Amino acid sequence: MKPNMGTADRIIRAVFAVAVAVLYFTNVISGTLAIILGILAVVFLATSFLGFCPLYAPFNLSTIKKE
Repeated sequence: MKPNMGTADRIIRAVFAVAVAVLYFTNVISGTLAIILGILAVVFLATSFLGFCPLYAPFNLSTIKKE
């Protein structure tokens, strides 16, 4: 797995995941919406830590700045 996510992309995904967690634990979101956003948040957090997005690979996309 070659990294294909830049720093800004990784930070945005991590912030989204934290925001969803805060909304869930403060009971702002619940039910089906909470489940869907929770799954998406877990995926975003995992890809953020790995630096690799599987959806970018088939399209040969990368958000890493080129020198």
